Amino acid sequence: MSAKNSVADDRPLRIAYLSYRGKPHVGGQGVYTRHLTKALVDLGHSVEVLGGPPYPILDERVPLTKLPSLETFNDQFPMRKPRMFELKDRWDWIENTSFNLGNFPEPMAFSWRAWDDLRGRTNDFDLIHDNQTLGWGLLPLQKLLPVLATIHHPITVDRRLEIEHARTLTEQIGKRRWYAFTRMQTQVAKRMDRVMTVSENSKNDISTDHQVDRHKIHVVPVGVDPELFTPLPNVRRVPGRIITTASADVAMKGLVYLLEAAAKVRTERHIEIVIIGKLKEDSKTEDTLSKLGLTDVVSFISGVSDERIVELYNEAELACVPSLYEGFSLPAIEAMSCATPLIATTGGALPEVTGTHDETCFHVPPGDSDALAEMIRITLDDQQRRDRVGAAGRQRVIDHWSWKHTAVKTVDQYRALLTETKHRYV
Repeated sequence: MSAKNSVADDRPLRIAYLSYRGKPHVGGQGVYTRHLTKALVDLGHSVEVLGGPPYPILDERVPLTKLPSLETFNDQFPMRKPRMFELKDRWDWIENTSFNLGNFPEPMAFSWRAWDDLRGRTNDFDLIHDNQTLGWGLLPLQKLLPVLATIHHPITVDRRLEIEHARTLTEQIGKRRWYAFTRMQTQVAKRMDRVMTVSENSKNDISTDHQVDRHKIHVVPVGVDPELFTPLPNVRRVPGRIITTASADVAMKGLVYLLEAAAKVRTERHIEIVIIGKLKEDSKTEDTLSKLGLTDVVSFISGVSDERIVELYNEAELACVPSLYEGFSLPAIEAMSCATPLIATTGGALPEVTGTHDETCFHVPPGDSDALAEMIRITLDDQQRRDRVGAAGRQRVIDHWSWKHTAVKTVDQYRALLTETKHRYV
């Protein structure tokens, strides 16, 4: 039996970790990849990340194999047209063709590049951990090595919400083409031997939308570092300041409802919104800011360190997650870990994550700017209530989530997968 088939012991594992996007500091794949791989190495395992641009920021002990793409969706030149001389191999041609058809080709193209890189290195690893690529290339990879697929939530949810909130018929048609890759993800997901997700809510949605057998789906919540994301006694909270995270200008994040609520509240009192993220030109967010006259009270901050993000949480009187849906929400538990009182909607897994209303957080219905505005008024008027809920929210994080806990449970999933598939790879 080769090393990759020797599974029923406690020896350190060798993991090939796939992350097709590693954008740092604003939630999503990059943050999950960075913290989980570090925690796995802390436990004594070996992890090599195969990443696409923007490349993830990793612990110095975690090697990164860069799999370059055409970067048609980079921040500086989004939707750029690659030139002929950039098309150097078949994967570039496949990615470019899919892009020209109006699709989002990164997951598919990255999965084939990963297959191309790993097919000659199967003896270097015990298994592959895919961080929601779910591209066609995983299927031949699964014939070579066991594959654990993490699905934070099915992107089919994003697709439905984006189509529902499209401003024009042309935009709706464009969204349907853009999200065509979700059909591929469904076909790949239901063929995976084992799927890991971050909440019971996501488990239900993955089973429904991706047609994955519920017995194959296992919940391992994400974590936070409560020693990094912590209250800072020397940082003063700024009156009226609310902080939120918007990593993408998509309907699911519900940012428009927070902006509408802010427009209502500012007629009565001082308020300011700090958004961890980048404002995109000609976006829905930019249109909303202009329409509501909020450009003087809303600021965007991006590309800063975790330490600065902790300071930003500590400078705010309130944090807000206004999402219509979340599969988990790292920004929610990061804010709670800083003892910053959190207003969150009840969309998706947020109640499961944030706890009980008026005990560990404040809840409002998703998509209701009036309810959100009223909750902002109530909480800004009651510092004692904010302090009580903020402290209880931090305790909830300490009691339930850490990256070490996530890593330990993830290793349990690795070993279960290896046991289930040990007879296949001879």
